[in-house]
Amino acid sequence: MNKSISSIQSFYLFTIILLIVSQFSFAQVEDDQKRDNDSIRVKRFSIGAKIGIPNVIGGEAELVLPILNNHIAPYFDYSGFSLSVLDAEANLTFIEYGANLYLGSKGKGLYLGVGKASLKTAVTFQNLVFQEGFQSLIGEGEGALDISTMNLKLGLKSGGRIFFRFEVGYGMGTIPDAVNFTATLNGITETFSEDIPAIPGLGASGVLIGNIGFGIAF
Repeated sequence: MNKSISSIQSFYLFTIILLIVSQFSFAQVEDDQKRDNDSIRVKRFSIGAKIGIPNVIGGEAELVLPILNNHIAPYFDYSGFSLSVLDAEANLTFIEYGANLYLGSKGKGLYLGVGKASLKTAVTFQNLVFQEGFQSLIGEGEGALDISTMNLKLGLKSGGRIFFRFEVGYGMGTIPDAVNFTATLNGITETFSEDIPAIPGLGASGVLIGNIGFGIAF
């Protein structure tokens, strides 16, 4: 009788130990799967578009690096287009490159951005009137506005295959207060300067940054 009771107790003890070990093993497997799934969910490369100031409208690309637990993401933004208004044509080129520091480890959510930006604008004026003696001649003139800034930004990026982005910040740099133009016609050359009109967000020491973006992440 005692031998039978001892066998039953041993069986129960073995069963309990087996259940504990099994539970621990299953928990370990689930943790490993969760870590693997978390790693898979990191969308490392994204491309899309940005609309705002000072880029106006253009493309963007970002790569989330696996180093430092997915916190660092270099980026590159580009805008380039022409705009005609009355007798003037403007060609704008905007380039920005830098890196975003994500506060989380998934390459999404809140981040801080630091970058270098260059905004180049070339303007051509048509139908400029030149006065030569008693004659009025029609010519054209050209001018350029180049702005370089160091940009500091705070941003928020959503997760998923289709993402949305929002950024605000400030670009620090020296902003000229006038644009110089040179006009030529039949050997006549005239140089003149035009003050830059008051533009919201643009000051002598920099420019406000604000844009929204969207695209696809892989």
